[in-house]
Amino acid sequence: MLLNWKKIAWEIYEEIKNEVKNLKKKPKLSVVLVGNNPASLRYVAQKEKWASYCWFDYELIHLDEKISQKDLLWILDKLNNDENVSWYIVQLPLPKHIDENKIINSINPKKDVDWFHPENQWKILIWDNSWFVPCTPAWIMEILKRQNIDFYWKQAVVIGRSNIVWKPATTLLINSWATTTSCNSKTPNISNYTKYADIVVVAVWKPGLLKASMIKKDSIIIDVWFTVIDWKIYWDCETEEIDKLWAKITPVPGWVWAMTVAMLMKNTLKAYKINNAK
Repeated sequence: MLLNWKKIAWEIYEEIKNEVKNLKKKPKLSVVLVGNNPASLRYVAQKEKWASYCWFDYELIHLDEKISQKDLLWILDKLNNDENVSWYIVQLPLPKHIDENKIINSINPKKDVDWFHPENQWKILIWDNSWFVPCTPAWIMEILKRQNIDFYWKQAVVIGRSNIVWKPATTLLINSWATTTSCNSKTPNISNYTKYADIVVVAVWKPGLLKASMIKKDSIIIDVWFTVIDWKIYWDCETEEIDKLWAKITPVPGWVWAMTVAMLMKNTLKAYKINNAK
């Protein structure tokens, strides 16, 4: 069964909108975009669309792809010290001549609504829920929670190796008391783990890695992303075959962007409330 994350996304946006309409001042989201990466342009357009829908103020700082790292750092320093900017994100990926880690590390952690800064990332490890959760792991957990999952009795497997999905998703499942196993695309006999899992999260960008024969009948499968080869989309999971098992699986590409952006908006609203409570 395909999970209806379109319905879940709409629920989140409506919840945010209902809160914002009662605020004296609108939350503001600023986005720094370097260059004209097609995927980034589409993603930024989604952010602008849904920020407007949620009645947020929105600012796009669109920079030339040839901007130097020094100049980009100078712009971020201005954002860090501008009292009118409560939070912002730097859209990834960046051009090859710019060190992404250095840019991420230069963002003021208190304005890092995307939750990429190392100071923010480690907070998840100590169960610090006072701030945000990275957007993609956040929607993974949101979908699971809205399925009324009792994590105490569940076995979970997370397949991946990234800082922005795999590590925080694994930690969040552990924090929710799920018995969690971490795997990657190089794990031998990976089906030894997935066949017994109640929840499988896949984010490896390896087409067809998870097959129907590798999971149990009533599991929940979260397929985070997909790969495009010769203009054709390939999923990490065999979605159609898994769907036949009565397992629950997220359709991709589907509403993956809308869900990720929904959690970004949720983080933005939370940041607004934290900053204005002081």
